[in-house]
Amino acid sequence: MPRIMIIDDDRSLLELLSDYLGRLGHEVVALADGPQALGALSETAPDLVLLDVTMPRLDGWQVLARIRGSSQVPVIMLTARGDEPDVLRGFAGGADDYVAKPFSFAQLAARIKAVLDRASHDPTERAGILRGGDLVVDVDRHRVTRSGDSVELTPTEFRILVTLMERPGKVLSARQIVSAVWGGEYADETGYIRRYVWHLRRKLEPDPQHPRYIVNERSVGYCFRAEA
Repeated sequence: MPRIMIIDDDRSLLELLSDYLGRLGHEVVALADGPQALGALSETAPDLVLLDVTMPRLDGWQVLARIRGSSQVPVIMLTARGDEPDVLRGFAGGADDYVAKPFSFAQLAARIKAVLDRASHDPTERAGILRGGDLVVDVDRHRVTRSGDSVELTPTEFRILVTLMERPGKVLSARQIVSAVWGGEYADETGYIRRYVWHLRRKLEPDPQHPRYIVNERSVGYCFRAEA
C-alpha cells in the first residue's frame, strides 16, 4: 500500500484529498505545515509527496529543496500557477511532476500512479558506470564527475544525462527523451527539453556555447558524443 504525504495549508483540500486517496487504497499522512512535514519525513518514509507551493513559514520551493537535500522520494508539486517558469523551477529543483490548481482528483490520481510506476521502474536504478571522455556517471550512486571533480545535477537532469549516455552516438528526439525520463504518458510535453539541455551544458561542458558532450541535430534531437 503506497504511503502518500500531503503538505498543504488548505485544510479543506487536505481533508477531501486525504479521504479520496484513502478510498483508493493509499495510506495518507496529511500535514498543513512545511516544517512539521520535514520533521516527519524520515519517520513516516512516504512513497510519494504531494507538495503545495504557496504556504506560510516555508513555501513549497523551500520544502522541496530541503527534501532533496536528504531524499529522492518522488514529489508532485501542487500550485495555482501553471506557467512555464514555475514548471521549470519545480523540475529544476527536483520535482517529479507538477499539477496546477484547480485539478480533478481523478487527474491527480492518474499522475500519482504514473509517478509511482516510474519510480518503481526507474532506469537510473540499474547499477553501472557510464563513461564518455572525462565524464563518469556512477548510475547506482547517482554521482557525476568531470575530470575527477563532482558535478551536482538535479534528479531530472541526471535522468536525462543517463538516457543520452546509455545510447552514445544515437540521436534521440525530444519526444523519446521525455518518454524515457517522465514516461510515455508525457510524450507530447516536449517543450522543456531544450531548457534542460541548456542547464546540463552549463554544468558539464567546458564551453557551453560549443558543446562537446551533448550535441543537437537541428530539427531532429540530441545526441551524446562518446568520443568527447
